Amino acid sequence: MKKLIPIVLSLGLSAPPLMADSKREKERLENCGTVIQEIMDIPDNIPQDLIDKADCVIIYPSVVKAAFIFGGSYGRGAMTCRTGEKFTGPWSAPTMMALEGGSFGFQIGGQATDFVLLVMNGRGAHAILKSKVKLGADASAAAGPKGRTAEASTDVTMRAEILSYSRARGLFAGISLAGSTVRPDNGANEKVYGKSLPAEDIVFKGAAPVPPPAQQLIAYLNRKSPKYTGSGKEI
Repeated sequence: MKKLIPIVLSLGLSAPPLMADSKREKERLENCGTVIQEIMDIPDNIPQDLIDKADCVIIYPSVVKAAFIFGGSYGRGAMTCRTGEKFTGPWSAPTMMALEGGSFGFQIGGQATDFVLLVMNGRGAHAILKSKVKLGADASAAAGPKGRTAEASTDVTMRAEILSYSRARGLFAGISLAGSTVRPDNGANEKVYGKSLPAEDIVFKGAAPVPPPAQQLIAYLNRKSPKYTGSGKEI
């Protein structure tokens, strides 16, 4: 019996960090649900016709940008896509996502900003879910138009694979994500789903049900944009 005591103590000491990591990912999913609803419900922000044409949505709550001589960004969030071969089904269980990178010209200081990215075609969706994608290089990106409709949008905006929207907190505004990279956060997915799952399997193959912390996010998107009006094409 005495020999078991160190083992039990060891297991007990190792449990809190694992539980803390799992809790952190669950909180991120809950924050994603809050952020998408708050941003979408702002009058004259993301046009309804664009969200209806989007194949996927990526939400990054509280992205931290620190800018001294060079700018840097770091964020963790989630991505969900419409299910079905032509993206005509309900919104999928989310894959956890990472945002990393930087660019020149930011203000001195660090601020937290919420980002919503609309992925507008299947090629962009599959590329992001497979590996790291650099915005502006591997995938064309543009700041998304605002207003009730996107009819007045420029050709450049309408040809972009990814449209970005932000909600700055504090005084930091007008941030661009050009040069940043987005990628699946496989480690976070394992914490959320309890096993290793490829991001594409989660989103496109229904490898796991929607976890409870993400139910607000998925339920809101299914209410807000239940009908897909995009082309369903790769490009």
